[in-house]
Amino acid sequence: MKRLEGKRAIVTGAASGIGRASAQLFAAEGASVVVMDREKSGLADTVERIRGAGGRCVASVGDSGSEADVRRAVERAQAEFGGLDVVFANAGIGGDRAPLLEQSVENWTEVLRVNLIGPFLAIKHAAPVLVAAGGGSIVCTASVAGLRAHAGGPAYSASKAGVINLVQTAAHQLAGTGVRVNAICPGLIETGMTRPLFELARQRGTSERIGQLNPLRRPGRPEEIARMALFLASDEASYVNGQAIAVDGGLSSSHPFVPQRPA
Repeated sequence: MKRLEGKRAIVTGAASGIGRASAQLFAAEGASVVVMDREKSGLADTVERIRGAGGRCVASVGDSGSEADVRRAVERAQAEFGGLDVVFANAGIGGDRAPLLEQSVENWTEVLRVNLIGPFLAIKHAAPVLVAAGGGSIVCTASVAGLRAHAGGPAYSASKAGVINLVQTAAHQLAGTGVRVNAICPGLIETGMTRPLFELARQRGTSERIGQLNPLRRPGRPEEIARMALFLASDEASYVNGQAIAVDGGLSSSHPFVPQRPA
């Protein structure tokens, strides 16, 4: 039996990267999926890929930081699939990587709106539907940058630390309802947001150095984050709640150090 057979899911940020990989995996595992993103062409491509593989999928074009758009996606799941069981609040942006004292209020406002208010809105509008159904799973994308300093820009890091606390708070405020709320903390993954870093390394001939600070000595792939999202979305994670799980090749397991070459 497929791990999400019969379940109805929403995945935000599904036009590319982790969101697309997760939406495809959810559908392959039996879920009917509403994919949400503000990037129309990429979202249409995700829908085409899922349907081409035999999955059930509809698009909800919108901004994950807009309350009206998030509400519309939840309503779309109910209208198209008859309910909702899983939400993966994955959409996010990187923001400005300038030093903290050179950051603008406008940059912070936009990063927090998408990265932190977005997951809050997903919880706010999905949780009542899940509670009424007797339970479900909400998964949010945080980051190792939310665990310790120097893994992302200032506003991005603060927003992801906020996501970690948000899921912990939500898990407790939804106590007894059967709704689980967890976060995934990816390490360095090649997505649309990080692609410039990867492309620059390729141009310089230093691709082998990407991910060198984690014990696996490599970056991750969107599919590797999608597998964790699938686990947390499924009934296999029925006793996992209020957690922030790092999927980072081991990066966050240590304080900063100078890696040694293997013997």
